[in-house]
Amino acid sequence: MSQQPTLLQRFQQARVVPVIVVEDAQDIIPLGHALADNGLPLAEITLRSGCAVEAIRLLRQARPDMLVGAGTLQTTQQITQAIDAGAMFGVSAGLNPKNARFCQQQGLPLIPGVNNPMAIECALELDIDFVKFFPAEASGGVKMLKALQGPYAQLKIMPTGGINLSNIHHYLALPQVVACGGSWMVDPALIKAKDWQQISRLVQQTVAQVAR
Repeated sequence: MSQQPTLLQRFQQARVVPVIVVEDAQDIIPLGHALADNGLPLAEITLRSGCAVEAIRLLRQARPDMLVGAGTLQTTQQITQAIDAGAMFGVSAGLNPKNARFCQQQGLPLIPGVNNPMAIECALELDIDFVKFFPAEASGGVKMLKALQGPYAQLKIMPTGGINLSNIHHYLALPQVVACGGSWMVDPALIKAKDWQQISRLVQQTVAQVAR
């Protein structure tokens, strides 16, 4: 019997993590199909809208093959709601030690946001070595990550913020970068317009480009 890939391996296989904002929970089902059927079977649904938790629940039911996580986690209440909805991982913009410990207690892998040595050392103190570099471009981008690679070689990193098809290769070329978070293929305007065909095209384009 073959072993199931780990969370980290699934990120490494995808190379891109779609960062999603939905205003209508039902939109997540055709959006999930557009992602998974075109080569990106994972999603970070951000808790920036009132329907995000329901969207996580719906996508887990509709596409059990997908890796579905909750983003923009800020409180223990949100973490509990995300877990109850079936979130398989959590992502936060920053590193809140209380929330990180709560996630560990609840068994939810958390990828916290860091962008400086102090936050990185706080993450390592919490036994977290898979982090989100956020906001990536505004925090010095590839140049900053290269500077951090030396003292923190054990880190596994998901840069997010300001990344698109024009610069993603510079990030993915770094040995510690597992995947990049981005929203260009799941633009909220396209979701609102229910333009699943265009989203599918953008996903295909993204998958083809990061595979090079």
